[in-house]
Amino acid sequence: MKIASLIFRLLLSATPLGHGAILAHAQSYPTKPIHIVVPYGAGGGTDLVYRALAPMLGEILGQQIIIVNKPGGASTIGLDTVAKALPDGHTIAVGNIAYGANPSLMKKMPFDAGKDLLPVSLVSTLPLVLVVNPSLPIREVHQLISYAKANPGKLNYSSAGNGSGNHLAAELFNYMAGLKMQHIPYKGGSPAVLSTMSGDTDILFASIPTAIQYLPSMKLIPLAVTSARPTSFLPAIPTISEVALPGFEAVEWNGIFVPASTPVIVVRTLNLAFVKALAHPDIKAKLAALGADPVGSTPEDFAAFISKEIITWGKVVKEAGITID
Repeated sequence: MKIASLIFRLLLSATPLGHGAILAHAQSYPTKPIHIVVPYGAGGGTDLVYRALAPMLGEILGQQIIIVNKPGGASTIGLDTVAKALPDGHTIAVGNIAYGANPSLMKKMPFDAGKDLLPVSLVSTLPLVLVVNPSLPIREVHQLISYAKANPGKLNYSSAGNGSGNHLAAELFNYMAGLKMQHIPYKGGSPAVLSTMSGDTDILFASIPTAIQYLPSMKLIPLAVTSARPTSFLPAIPTISEVALPGFEAVEWNGIFVPASTPVIVVRTLNLAFVKALAHPDIKAKLAALGADPVGSTPEDFAAFISKEIITWGKVVKEAGITID
């Protein structure tokens, strides 16, 4: 992957500009509504983050922000749409954990993630929460592992789709615990949650935004979170690493990408807009309510982050033998 070198060349080609100069040079952008393509269905954790951001981004950029959901293909359908879009900054993409895993999961991708898309900013991170249907006789992670081993092939898990964060976290869990739970993919986080809540599937590594409303009523039973340390969003819930599988970590993330030939001034304008929005107290509060940690990074830092993700998930995919169904 050549993401880091691509962003480096882009920045080298630019004249250093301060915030005021960027705004002055970017008066011609944007000239129309900006479409943010979310490669998952409406109502999922990733979708909710950008719907929360949209009004503030619209105010900062002076144009309407329209969320477009294009699920499918382990997020590649939506990303491919943007990779092939006019590189003028009016059609931008959301990438997430699947962006780092797909090059290892897929024999052939519809676009080159290292050449066709350019990182703009890491937007937010959020741990997942392992939940089970309340009808199962399981209330702790070690009980889940024991039950799955005693009943091989009986348990299944839902996900937001092949290559999604839910899928990857569950397969990492399978690998580290020595299990064979079956994967049932859906088109988005919301239907995956409803499936587990109804009992059509047994467990889910759910994004906190889509699951948290069902936890107080015990419609879903939380067992643990997937971050290395406990999260402030669910402070009473332990981590998988501390109660069952030392070293387990699978944190969902999302960020903004544009077509690789997008002008530098547009990339920088978008970057400043996202960083400003994510620093606003109202946005911080909205994302906190969704269980998401706002970030807002430079394009360079985001590129470096993605490079690490590709290496990390490449190793996991190979060692665990994960494949796209």
